[in-house]
Amino acid sequence: MDLEKHPCFNAKARHEFGRVHLPVAPKCNIKCGFCNRKYDCANETRPGVTSNVLAPHQALLWLDKIIERQPNITVVGIAGPGDPFANPVETMQTLRLVRDKYPEMLLCVATNGLGVLPHVNELAALQVSHVTVTICATDAATGSKIYEWINDDNVIYRGEEGAQILLERQLEAVKRISDAGIMVKVNMILIPGVNDHLVTELTKQVKERGAKLLNLMPLYPVADTKFADIKEPDCGMMETLREAAGKHLPQMKHCMRCRADAVGKLGEETAREIVMEMEEAKKVAASERPYVAVASREGALVNLHLGEAPFLWIFKKEGDDYMPVERRGTPPRGLGDARWLELAKLMSDCRALLCSGIGDKPRQILTQFGLNVIQMEGLVEEALECVYEGKEIRSPKRFMGCGKECSGGGTGCS
Repeated sequence: MDLEKHPCFNAKARHEFGRVHLPVAPKCNIKCGFCNRKYDCANETRPGVTSNVLAPHQALLWLDKIIERQPNITVVGIAGPGDPFANPVETMQTLRLVRDKYPEMLLCVATNGLGVLPHVNELAALQVSHVTVTICATDAATGSKIYEWINDDNVIYRGEEGAQILLERQLEAVKRISDAGIMVKVNMILIPGVNDHLVTELTKQVKERGAKLLNLMPLYPVADTKFADIKEPDCGMMETLREAAGKHLPQMKHCMRCRADAVGKLGEETAREIVMEMEEAKKVAASERPYVAVASREGALVNLHLGEAPFLWIFKKEGDDYMPVERRGTPPRGLGDARWLELAKLMSDCRALLCSGIGDKPRQILTQFGLNVIQMEGLVEEALECVYEGKEIRSPKRFMGCGKECSGGGTGCS
């Protein structure tokens, strides 16, 4: 792998080499005052925007088509539309699939840093070469003005408490990732009157922890956000602050604030044909898997933990309706990982599994077999519509951990 072929980390490479962002990570674990994660907005070029969300196996199909069309693609990245490590199963499985099929491809991830630490060792093992960590404050007081809340292990923290947890995690992430031999770039969103006074201090702190590049990004005012009415910093302000920061770290000045499904060279508009191929990748994968499995007591609500479901309801779309096809029994308890391997085989004709709770290991195994695992609670019919139409499910979700609300013995799903 030639690290110089990364167009974001090397300004010269942007004229010759391209990248693709695979949009496999819809959920986010923090609420930023500058972010509105809007879908299906083809005319916007900014982080958090995508035309589609793909499952890992769908993303690989799409990548195959892209590389056929654009052989100058040297980087595969995951940058949302949420945060990759708020969706760790999908993110890591996608990276594994790409590394296995394209061993020479540069792999890149962009994250807010809150949830990345448990995955650093595997990122290094997969030879992920570049990671971007977005950090916008160096103190909790300023951070509390930028972040409304953070979700750390299903616990919501607000105000300075949440901002402090996030900052500590971000700085530790920069150090740990750098120590693992991965090149780290830090993005800072510059919000005039809020964090512009922290640019030099932030640059010093991330340099001490191993960051190699700083990308100072001007605020992009987005409708329906906390900072929608703040004016974007002008070129003079940006240049002055970059010059000050540049005394400590090299500066990235060619950022195009890419979408979560960006393809091609930086600044190059994604061809309509490529967007259509994303839809085709979803259809190809879906045609091979017409059904959706649901963990439900009565077939109307998603209301069972997978580990406790004696059977799964199997649904199929017929016209505009969603019809139950059968109730398919699940493998018995006590088999360990073999239970989930057997279930994956039984669900090979299903594109998705809906359940109110699931352990990390069964989720990982089922995802590896191409099943889109969705943890949620609510009406089955509404959830099925989202699955079949490719929409994000925005329903109330309750955490159910094994050994807590689950009636199991506390030893995990087995």
